[in-house]
Amino acid sequence: MHIKFRSLFVVLTLIFLAFTHTATAQQQGPLGFAQAKKELRQQVYYDRHTKGDSYCGCTWKWVGVSGGRTDLASCGYEIRAQKVRAERIEWEHVVPAWQFGHQRQCWQQGGRKHCKRTDPVFNMMEADMHNLTPVVGEVNADRSNYAFGALPNAPALYGACTFRVDFSARKAMPPESFRGAAARIYFYMADRYDLTLSRQQQQLFMAWHRQHPATDWEIERDRRIAAVMGHHNPFVTGERVWKLGHKNSREGLHSKVPATHPSQTNTAGPIHGNRNSRVYHLPKGCPSYNAMKDSNKIEFKTEAEAQAAGFRKAGNCR
Repeated sequence: MHIKFRSLFVVLTLIFLAFTHTATAQQQGPLGFAQAKKELRQQVYYDRHTKGDSYCGCTWKWVGVSGGRTDLASCGYEIRAQKVRAERIEWEHVVPAWQFGHQRQCWQQGGRKHCKRTDPVFNMMEADMHNLTPVVGEVNADRSNYAFGALPNAPALYGACTFRVDFSARKAMPPESFRGAAARIYFYMADRYDLTLSRQQQQLFMAWHRQHPATDWEIERDRRIAAVMGHHNPFVTGERVWKLGHKNSREGLHSKVPATHPSQTNTAGPIHGNRNSRVYHLPKGCPSYNAMKDSNKIEFKTEAEAQAAGFRKAGNCR
């Protein structure tokens, strides 16, 4: 009898420890980008390497702590220019760090490195597992910080891989199999961290969301990530639905949004973006504000809207 009670005690102790570990993980989540990648391999994508990456459907072999070696033949992938990057699996920020970083004051003061040193909210965004997915490294490099958009006429650059990139327009388009997921990830990041999406982006992502509902894997992925992060993507679970004029919950902001948040910038007039150079000019402090042709001009209400569309501020702005 004594042995039975002792065995029961051991079992209950193990259950308690497992629960405590899970609860702690849920409260904290990954402490940084490196840990997020490790958790993604161990807790989320551990059995997905034989199913294919998110952009090209290439299978891979796990290598190291969080990386992978791509099987290019498995998906008919053809290397465009970067052999080394093509042969490895990398973790892609679906909403690029450049995009969410530019909406933080720290980026204006010193870029990504400065944000990592000084801004805990940026570090949470960079390590948010809901925004990370495994992709072929070359495609990750080519996508860069380009905004997602519709590119029906863009040529195939990677053999059978249907991910599209238009370098001149600074836009990219994921395959149909990932468009709905990409839209819901953008909704999640904007809602949680109070990011600005242009009206055009919202309309595109709303269309992708309707056309491509969450798959069984997307729902399971969300469940696995929530077990580590402590919260779901409510746009995957259906708890929230994005509509034009959506009011962000800002649940991920553990500090006040800086007074210079781009979405709150008063520019005293429309911002002029050049559709060719993808550079924008403010009505005050930018000498070339009125220099561009009307045919090249795109107007934005805020800097955040321009940045969300893939534009960057002109270098001669004071």
